Amino acid sequence: MNQQQEQLAALHEIRNIMDRSSRFISLSGLSGISAGLSALAGAGVVIWYFGKHDIAYQGSSRDFVLNQEIILFLLTVALGVLVVALGLASFFTIRRARTNNQRIWDNQSKRLLWNLAIPLAAGGVFCGVLLYHGILYLVAPAMLVFYGLALINGSKYTFSDIRYLGICELVLGLLSSFFVGYGLLSWTIGFGVLHIVYGALLYFKYER
Repeated sequence: MNQQQEQLAALHEIRNIMDRSSRFISLSGLSGISAGLSALAGAGVVIWYFGKHDIAYQGSSRDFVLNQEIILFLLTVALGVLVVALGLASFFTIRRARTNNQRIWDNQSKRLLWNLAIPLAAGGVFCGVLLYHGILYLVAPAMLVFYGLALINGSKYTFSDIRYLGICELVLGLLSSFFVGYGLLSWTIGFGVLHIVYGALLYFKYER
């Protein structure tokens, strides 16, 4: 019986070694939480701005028209959220990698970033096309859809749990493309709430 337990333990250790060699496992759940909080803060700033200027925002519906000033403001907020989220995510990921004596920049992290970058780049171009043609009500759903696809595509190079987050983002994006009056709400849920929930689950599963 002891021999069998030792064999099972050895197999488990071999599996862990294989996972470490083929997956980027330094992602921190705190990265997801911080990204979600950044998105919530960004959504709060947008709501405050629209309220201050008496803008009747209805989630980028078909009848909602954005002038150049509003578009510039939204792009600035989105860029600020992205910079803050990436900065905090990098900080927590690097800290966890150092704690676990793992390399932050290796073949696994390169594969992960590459597989994330392709759908995200395509999504960025597509959102730019939507803005160019004035199809504003589909920008938020498109961001969620392409982000979900990026997470699903990159999940094979990191924790498999990220696949479920990607599926949730994808489904939410597809649903919000039908209910275009809730673009801001769906964006807030997708990039804010879902990130916080995912980050908390990841943290208590792997880091506690």
